[in-house]
Formats: sequence, structure tokens, C-alpha cells
Amino acid sequence: MLDLTTMIGFALVALGMVCAPGPNMIYLLSRSITQGRVAGVTSLLGIMLAFTVYIIATMLGLSALFHAVPFVYECIRWLGAGYLVWLAWKSIRPGQASPLEPKPLSIDSPRKLLVMGFMTNLLNPKAAVLYISLLPQFIDPARGSVLLQSMELGFIQISISFLINLLIVLTASQIAAWLGARPLWLKWQRWLMASVLTGLAARMALDRSK
Repeated sequence: MLDLTTMIGFALVALGMVCAPGPNMIYLLSRSITQGRVAGVTSLLGIMLAFTVYIIATMLGLSALFHAVPFVYECIRWLGAGYLVWLAWKSIRPGQASPLEPKPLSIDSPRKLLVMGFMTNLLNPKAAVLYISLLPQFIDPARGSVLLQSMELGFIQISISFLINLLIVLTASQIAAWLGARPLWLKWQRWLMASVLTGLAARMALDRSK
């Protein structure tokens, strides 16, 4: 249902979002360093489960919403653009500290790790904005089923998120040491992410093709 350009564009956005420091990355780094790779993978499965919940809710909600009120897409487009600009400013505002400092955590059971990973992502504002504000920008009702397009985009996002986060779990100690020795890289990363978010916001605001 989706063309290759749309899939590549969404994949790049999903990659940028998962690589940007946030609650999921901080939690996986801290958990993997404190309790080991098995605990990190267990927590990651909880995070993926929360993404599945977001996908199902988005698929059903967008299908019904776009079918009943096509004009609502314009509202989502402008709200999404504004929110991305706010995120861009938040990442580079003066006094912004690095969020990538792992914190020691208690030793927890696999069940608790799964639940904590699930709740960390379910309450993650990055996940919410990805599915509520960003995903609709890549859906074109004229190309067919909104439900199927949402499913395709969701599969792309989950695949990218799982692979990147699994890499983070497996290399958590090395990542923490590398970042600790390169504080300037964190500043560069924040400016790069701000530029990407601003560019995407401009694309959303100016694109009237849908």
C-alpha cells in the first residue's frame, strides 16, 4: 500500500527518534549495566509490547477518524508540526543537561522488568508523539486502506526500534564509557536532532499534497 519513498522517509524518522536520548534508552542502559544483558532484553520485550499497544490503538483510531472526519488530518498535521518545533527547542535550550547518564537501579525479577519496560514506553512522550503526530503524516487515504498503511508503518517502526535498542542492550557498558569520554558529542547530537525535528516540522506544515 505504501510507496518506497514513504517507507524510507518514515524509516529515517523512526531511526532518528529511537537514536535520540529518551526514557527508553536511559532505562535500557541503566538496567543492562546494573543487572546484565538478560535483564536488558527482558525490559526491551516490555518496551516492544507497549509499542504494539500503540500500533493497535493508532490503527483503529486513525481508520475510524479519517473515515468520519477527513478534515481532522489538517489539525493533526499542524499540531504535530508545532510539537516537533517545541521538541527541537527543548533539546537545545540553555542549561539542558544530558539525559544519557545511566543511573544505578535495584535488582528486579523478570516479571517486574517486563512490566517496568512496558510502563516506561507506554508513558513515554516520544512514543506518543510518534504514533499520534508523526505516523499520520505518512498515511495517504487516497492510496487505500488506512488500517493497512498504519500496520505497515507500525511494523517498520517496531523493527527499527527493536534492532537499535537490542544493540544498546548488548553494548550498554561500552556506550556509557564512550559517551562519558566525549561530552561534546552529546551537544552535537542535540543540535543534529533539533535540526531534523525542525526540518520535519516544516515539511508537515508546508505539505498540502494529502
